[in-house]
Amino acid sequence: MRLVARHRYSLVLSSRISACQNSASPTARALAVLGPCLKGASLKKIQIKRIYEPPTASDGTRILVDRLWPRGVAREEARIDAWIKDAAPSDALRCWYSHDPAKWPEFRPRYIAELKHNPAVLELQDLASESKIITLLFAAKDSLRNNATVLRDFLSGRAAE
Repeated sequence: MRLVARHRYSLVLSSRISACQNSASPTARALAVLGPCLKGASLKKIQIKRIYEPPTASDGTRILVDRLWPRGVAREEARIDAWIKDAAPSDALRCWYSHDPAKWPEFRPRYIAELKHNPAVLELQDLASESKIITLLFAAKDSLRNNATVLRDFLSGRAAE
């Protein structure tokens, strides 16, 4: 199922890219590609939560958005509906950031730039369209400065470069 889904997203993304190749800037092209997919996300309730917090009924669809599985969390206890590793920052960006608050102002635009060209965002949007509430799960200790906050803002249309 996953391979079929990824293939479908690749086709959708390819057709959108070819439809807007004549756009002026890379940012305009990325928005043209991902923009139609993100419009529905703003109508949803997108919340974030540490994966170490117990699951609740108000979580809706629980999606882990970290590249690495969180330490000390059993897969059965996590009660996640999906794990979209590819929506997380690249390994290079994740290692560079290293959860250093001083690097946050630079991390955010770098991660947004990655998201604009990331087909996993389409997969995430597809999952989000099936639920009124989605909860993006993360393992970082800092609940204000982490990839899930950037991803939530990006999906909601509130992410500014």
